[in-house]
Amino acid sequence: MSSLLERAYNPDVLTCLANLSNDEVFTPPELANDVLDMLPPEIWSDPTIKILDPCCKSGVFLREAAKRFIKGLEREYPNLQERVNHIMHEQLFGIAITELTSLLARRSLYCSKFPNGRFSVVEFDSSEGNVRQRTVQHTWANGRCKFCGASNAEYDRDKALETHAYEFIHTNDPERILNMKFDVIVGNPPYQLSDGGNGVSAAPIFQLFVEQAMKLKPRYLSMIIPARWYAGGKGLKEFRDSMLSDDRMRKLVDFESSKDCFDGVNIAGGICYFLWDRDFHGQCEITNVQSGKKNSMVRKLNEHPVLIRSNIAVSIVRKVLSRTQDMWSEHALPRNPFGFATNFRGRAHREAGDIEILTSKGFQYISAKDVTKNANLVGHYKVLIGRLVPSNGELDTNPADGYRVITDTRIIGPSQINTETYLDIGVFPTEAEARNFDIYLRGKFARFLLRQAISSLNVTRECFRFVPNMDFTKTWTDHTLYEAFGLTASETEIIESTIRDASKPGDPNE
Repeated sequence: MSSLLERAYNPDVLTCLANLSNDEVFTPPELANDVLDMLPPEIWSDPTIKILDPCCKSGVFLREAAKRFIKGLEREYPNLQERVNHIMHEQLFGIAITELTSLLARRSLYCSKFPNGRFSVVEFDSSEGNVRQRTVQHTWANGRCKFCGASNAEYDRDKALETHAYEFIHTNDPERILNMKFDVIVGNPPYQLSDGGNGVSAAPIFQLFVEQAMKLKPRYLSMIIPARWYAGGKGLKEFRDSMLSDDRMRKLVDFESSKDCFDGVNIAGGICYFLWDRDFHGQCEITNVQSGKKNSMVRKLNEHPVLIRSNIAVSIVRKVLSRTQDMWSEHALPRNPFGFATNFRGRAHREAGDIEILTSKGFQYISAKDVTKNANLVGHYKVLIGRLVPSNGELDTNPADGYRVITDTRIIGPSQINTETYLDIGVFPTEAEARNFDIYLRGKFARFLLRQAISSLNVTRECFRFVPNMDFTKTWTDHTLYEAFGLTASETEIIESTIRDASKPGDPNE
């Protein structure tokens, strides 16, 4: 029994909370300390440093920072109580995201949810101390909040209910919230909110916390955010362009699998945290973390319009781009090329003048006259893939098994089209070219390059920006492609070990 208790016992409640999963992910203490480790060590012995967590949930960042200050300021304040008083009153500040998390954060930081009570390790006049929480309402415009994009239909609630209108991002002037300057801003913001699209659509909001924090002009900014901003994400292009072009981004730690960062939490596209240093100008140190193994490289974030997350893939992409600028993203068709939505259904029986349309229910029939978009392509061969990365983004894929990247390909012929359920990634006048492209796309070389521009669940034609266009009157194998682009043995081994073999033609999709 004692050995069972030893295995099950967890002395830190914040570690237990970190195993919860939602869009407001709690931060494990170990991860919080990894983030704080990026800051210069000398700040912990500086009594003038002020730290803000503008998205407090468990209070773990402030608690772990307090531990460091307590040790670092021992010489400055030999008396422990005087030291704690100074740290709690003058150096650590938080803005809680909900009333419940404000109580939790105060309990973590002050050892009491009421810092003016007798159980608090430090005495405040107010019941909130330096962990602030205010109930804020959304500002509606055309059915959405003008600050965070939340759906009016879902979040216009009774004032007694939690609205998820986070104070820090629901203002044009965040400096007025606390009316002070901060040296360090650190946190793990909420990731997204429903925007009312089709009842299941969600808009990212984590970038709003980063942008608001930068308005405060701290010396250092560090946040844990989803990594989907690297190459995709709804409404994230402006944020991506800004982050990639900012030479004050000093460090970026990348987790392709969110489970390597948050135990048991699945976040498509993975997770990252960064250090933005106001007084630094230079290239960024990017560290890939996978199953506990780390790989670091100093490079420019804006080498490409999207961020290639994998350090080991950089040299391969550079070789491909040095030999051709003709990329397949310029040749694939855009989403829904024939104008038929995913939920479109044709007729079960054929009539004169009909063509076939591939829907999520299989082939059905429509009149050829109903095709008013790209009608000139009806007579071509089309190579199709699904619009989503297989197996929910391959979140549970063991890297040792390799990644599929795309669903199985499918070729449809003349007088056949498809709904938006599928992505028409290649359209060719001859069957031979379509089949050669299909072989190419099912190869490891093309899928490896495709993977470098995918950052979430979705595959779009823009994801093919690193996949080169080839002469598809010829058949290309991975071996001939490795030779054509001058890849070394170690580079080919990276591709071979990263990407699994494609299933045989005709195998069912997963």
